Amino acid sequence: MGAGAASFPPCCAGCGASSRRSGPIADSGRFPGPALPGCGGTVGAILTCPLEVVKTRLQSSSLTVYISEVQLNTMAGASVNRVVSPGPLHCLKMILEKEGPRSLFRGLGPNLVGVAPSRAIYFAAYSNCKEKLNGVFDPDSTQVHMISAAMAGFTAITATNPIWLIKTRLQLDARSRGEKRMGAFECVRKVYQTDGLRGFYRGMSASYAGISETVIHFVIYESIKQKLLEYKIASTMENDEESVKEASDFVGMMLAAATSKTCATSIAYPHEVVRTRLREEGTKYRSFFQTLSLVVQEEGYGSLYRGLTTHLVRQIPNTAIMMATYELVVYLLNG
Repeated sequence: MGAGAASFPPCCAGCGASSRRSGPIADSGRFPGPALPGCGGTVGAILTCPLEVVKTRLQSSSLTVYISEVQLNTMAGASVNRVVSPGPLHCLKMILEKEGPRSLFRGLGPNLVGVAPSRAIYFAAYSNCKEKLNGVFDPDSTQVHMISAAMAGFTAITATNPIWLIKTRLQLDARSRGEKRMGAFECVRKVYQTDGLRGFYRGMSASYAGISETVIHFVIYESIKQKLLEYKIASTMENDEESVKEASDFVGMMLAAATSKTCATSIAYPHEVVRTRLREEGTKYRSFFQTLSLVVQEEGYGSLYRGLTTHLVRQIPNTAIMMATYELVVYLLNG
């Protein structure tokens, strides 16, 4: 679900999502409030913002701005221009040369405004839904995790899509050094004047499609987390020791989150490209499937994975930072 919702971290042990909590990665079992899911996400958003900007530029249809032409000799001796897709480093270099370092933090304002409420909504919806579903299905079963993740993603996407649309528009606003940059409020006014309130919800269909990423993410994460918990309990019982939280537990959670996020993102990534195209200004893209078909038709299947490497590089540290910060705050608050 990407910038707006796909990058949500898995529900960690401290969110109170499970009614059967014990062991080293457990706490009081209560959701600790909206500030905690957001605090780690805020740190991650700031540190990884340049990667987010590069990824968004690579996904967009304006990619040609950063593409150099290569002349090929034909049999007739004429020259033919061929479009060559740039890599992340080339895109980063061109942004720095043309727009300056400040452009690498375009859209950071909306990101910081949206990260706390979006993650808080997501965590709260997930934990509440999981608690209710544990009374319907087998507690902590795959069905519970999948449905809870899907409902949480749907809720967060619907509530926060306008924020992420503004963020994407600002990141795509490529202006040379010295030119006046478009601010967030100017962008809001421009979207409203052009498309009305409906314009703020462009790309939401692609975000809904991206819920599949979150579902895959949660299923893998919960499975790894359960294995870690079982291993820890077995180890402490074997050594007749009291189960306490250690540094290795935090590392294990970070690795579990990074692994599950990498797998899920790689599978569901095309929705990210489609969403960016739908959010572009004055775009020819109108709906999810129309955009998906048009991108493949005009640019090939490979274009659906533009920016994937950058996205993965961003997601791994972002997820690790968020999880480490969240787990640490929960641990400290619960003594």
